[in-house]
Amino acid sequence: MSRRPILVDCDTGIDDALALAYLLAEPSVEIVGVTTVSGNTDAARAAANTLSLFELAGVDGIPVAVGAHDFRGRSYAGGAPHVHGDDGVGGIALATAAQLHDARPAVELIDHLAARHPDLTVLALGPLTNLAAYAETPGVARFDHLVVMGGAFGHSGNVTAWAEANIHNDPESAAVVFAQDWDTTLVPLDVTMTQTLDAADLVRLEAIPGALPHALARMLPAYLDFYAGRVFADRRCALHDPLAAMVAAGVLRGVSVASGQVEVRLERGERGRTVSSRGSETQRWVRAMEGSAVEVLLDALEAREWPG
Repeated sequence: MSRRPILVDCDTGIDDALALAYLLAEPSVEIVGVTTVSGNTDAARAAANTLSLFELAGVDGIPVAVGAHDFRGRSYAGGAPHVHGDDGVGGIALATAAQLHDARPAVELIDHLAARHPDLTVLALGPLTNLAAYAETPGVARFDHLVVMGGAFGHSGNVTAWAEANIHNDPESAAVVFAQDWDTTLVPLDVTMTQTLDAADLVRLEAIPGALPHALARMLPAYLDFYAGRVFADRRCALHDPLAAMVAAGVLRGVSVASGQVEVRLERGERGRTVSSRGSETQRWVRAMEGSAVEVLLDALEAREWPG
């Protein structure tokens, strides 16, 4: 069976690390490249984190290109150390990898891999700065599918009352991406907040042999500490990026799925809010309208077991 090629565009924090680890373990997919963007941490640190994680997994040769440092509408002003630690991975001080990052710009690496793999899936786990630049670059290759972790519809935002962090960081870029005629699936807080990891899961992770599971187990307490009491009453955390990774790998299907045009609000007070074109009061469904259609997962998902 051929493996599904995936390029990951990420801002490698703790849940990005979990997503990358999942994709490395999933036998049906192959990570063929990574591009990084500022978000949870800056783009350069995200690339260094990614390369360190690959080295812990015993994987080399996957190109990792440093993408945009600043967002389209504003300069990068720091990540989310209160969530992901100063280094983006819970402050566990990953060793510097022997492999260097790829010298190509992110857009060039995406173009190269899209031309090489016509069935390429792009998985965007951070702000959409790199993908917006790709959309506006003439003559680049078309990839097969885009999966985006981002947005909030029926669920409240996690940065403001309305906005999810990835979209809020660079709503101008998100607006460009969602206006493309790309085959796109959006995995918003509506579903990611229903999928969680708790202390019992952490104990199971600690029991898995290997340098990468051990590193994940060391960084997760910081993530659990942030969520405990602030978001959930008990000690558990949301699995935003791992859930999107499972969607990109094709091992999940949406129970409740809507397809239509997604608008990103840019005005003050609603900046980064994702809404349906009709702006229904509940924002529960994204209704089919003229223009680009974005598939949005809005309810519980069904999955087969994760790989061991």
